[in-house]
Amino acid sequence: MLLLLKFAVLLLTLGLCQGNRQPNILVEDVEDVEPAFEPSRFGSLWPLPQKVKISQDSFKLGSSFRIVDGKGSSAGSSCNILQNAYRRYYEYIFGGAKRQGLGKNRRSAPSELTELRVYITSADSECDGYPSVKSDESYDLSVVQPFAVLRAPKVWGALHGLETFSQLVYEDEYGAKSINATAISDFPRFAHRGILLDTSRHFLPVKVILANLETMAMNKFNVFHWHIVDDPSFPYLSRTFPQLSQQGSYHPYTHVYTPADVKMVIEFARLRGIRVVPEFDTPGHTQSWGKGQPDLLTPCYSGATPSGTFGPVNPILNTTYDFMAQFFKEISSVFPDGYVHLGGDEVDFTCWKSNPDIQKFMDAQGFGKDYSKLESFYIQKLLNIVTTTKKGYIIWQEVFDNGVTLKPDTIIHVWKGNQQQYQSEMAKVTSSGYHTLLSTPWYLNRISYGQDWHAIYKADPQDFNGTEKQKALVIGGEACLWGEFVDATNLTPRLWPRASAVGERLWSSKDVTDLNDAFNRLSVHRCRMVERGIPAEPLFYSYCPREYKGL
Repeated sequence: MLLLLKFAVLLLTLGLCQGNRQPNILVEDVEDVEPAFEPSRFGSLWPLPQKVKISQDSFKLGSSFRIVDGKGSSAGSSCNILQNAYRRYYEYIFGGAKRQGLGKNRRSAPSELTELRVYITSADSECDGYPSVKSDESYDLSVVQPFAVLRAPKVWGALHGLETFSQLVYEDEYGAKSINATAISDFPRFAHRGILLDTSRHFLPVKVILANLETMAMNKFNVFHWHIVDDPSFPYLSRTFPQLSQQGSYHPYTHVYTPADVKMVIEFARLRGIRVVPEFDTPGHTQSWGKGQPDLLTPCYSGATPSGTFGPVNPILNTTYDFMAQFFKEISSVFPDGYVHLGGDEVDFTCWKSNPDIQKFMDAQGFGKDYSKLESFYIQKLLNIVTTTKKGYIIWQEVFDNGVTLKPDTIIHVWKGNQQQYQSEMAKVTSSGYHTLLSTPWYLNRISYGQDWHAIYKADPQDFNGTEKQKALVIGGEACLWGEFVDATNLTPRLWPRASAVGERLWSSKDVTDLNDAFNRLSVHRCRMVERGIPAEPLFYSYCPREYKGL
């Protein structure tokens, strides 16, 4: 009976309805624990800030509540990033209540919070810039009467602080917006917290990409890894080589990203403190490239005659490198981020082995029968090309594994193997002095029955045998949602809130590992995303006070 009473209190307090676990449900590779029924002392903060203290003293957000620039802030009314964010978070906090007059005739509050004052404390607010891997995302938030204060060195930290403030607001029993006195000092554990979306296997409309950028900001992700092209289709509309999408996309007019589309995505992301890192993966994964660029791909042979099929990029032709130089010159001007992802994974050597011209080239170069040397030959020339564009590059781990000479600032992206294998790879990469990203445990296109977010949440990119110096080279990780079975109809619920678990692992302190506390906070955070129009799937038995497109 006592348990039932506690349970009933939880329903009233959090708006969650968690039933008892059904026994004897076996799910491979998914660890389930009994859901906790106690509300978190941290409310619904997600990801959990580095330092947070919430008191029992509460304030009402009065009818005249405003989000304003603090006096002396280096970012003023001309800072579009903050002005847009003020409007966005005001809407998130109040919804339609103020516009519709729903706050009238309520019991007056004994104390009110009248303002959130936002101060950018450094001389250069970076209002007009783009976020980077070196951006300062820290902030301090103090909620006291009569006004709250948010301080951040740069606008990027202020954006995160606004999200945190919005998460502290709750409704009392009369529906009035309230917030408790709070002190927060916060910064991300890792500088690179990414989401990969694949727009080649299934085309994703721009509005779907924008909706996920919005959700990324709610979870404090800061990198959109845009896997924009691959074997199935080439939806990027190149100004230099328009025939690539004309011939290589699913449809040359409806299933392409125009220059205006790309610019919109980049600016929408910038306004939310999110970098856009494009990936153009070669020499493999390039079948769609060959449809619009003659002689780019290697002709495959069946015996002594061409088979009519094509393999990876042809690495022995000078025209290949002329094309790549022009193409990546365009990419460097279109995408402002300091990095481009160059792929380099899963190169099938079968076609190269069949081609007599490739075989002659191999002999002339002294490569023997080691086709990984040919791959390295191509990659090295490509990296030299990209270096001339003054871009840094991220590559999948195979490029490192094959011994290609890399610049010191190269970022190695680890994605292969089981836990033991990826931990070994992380140790190997960092012992060689390279920065690295982890994605292996966070391939969210892999789904299973049960609460698979547990394993996602437990994985840690610094959990490998290595020195502190090595672990400092880990700059973060990415959750990947590959598109074989994902399009606009199911992408968002498959990604969220499972990706939220990755978000907290990459933002919060290393010792934030309590699954019960995470469950309580994430359940309410998931309902908050639903209320904001994001169809995030449930974690377990539950309901939200405001269901998706419902009450």
